[in-house]
Amino acid sequence: MGMGITTEARRGLIAAAVAAGLALGATGCGGGGDDKKPEASTAPSRGSDSKPSAQEGQSDTPLAELKGSDGLLLDISSAERDAGGFVTVNGTLKNDGDKSVVVPAALSGNETEIVRNGRSFGGATLIDPKGKKRYYVLRDTDGRPLTTSGFSTVKSGESLSVFMQFPAPPSGTDEVTFQLPTFASASITISG
Repeated sequence: MGMGITTEARRGLIAAAVAAGLALGATGCGGGGDDKKPEASTAPSRGSDSKPSAQEGQSDTPLAELKGSDGLLLDISSAERDAGGFVTVNGTLKNDGDKSVVVPAALSGNETEIVRNGRSFGGATLIDPKGKKRYYVLRDTDGRPLTTSGFSTVKSGESLSVFMQFPAPPSGTDEVTFQLPTFASASITISG
């Protein structure tokens, strides 16, 4: 009986995280017309009361830059641990190539439940080298990965804000390896 309550509470927490992620994704993907505006505002103004948003990360330099195929780059701007036991990795997927690129389906991973929900970053993992454990992207109760999803093509010079949410490694583990199919691996530091 106690196990059922824990599972229901966990599902409710995951559903709340999905709703928050979708709200962030909708806000980050809003706008439309001019692709040059976000590039012009990459250095946020910092007034006395201004705080960085989750997408801005800790500094102007990314935690890691991973190279993929066909000119795709993934800049990881932050990896933040929250009190709920999750780690959210934020970044930007860029097309530095000279032509549009169809994002590889391999980024979604190969799990049937994730693949049937469309393109996503469901194949991403965090590796804890100390604890010798691998952490996979979380899913909601319908099997949808808690990542940016619904993309297929990135035009030349275009950028896409992305996120992935994982279970948090133990509190003493801050250094992990981030892996995403078709991209190089990179060590990143979890904050928070």
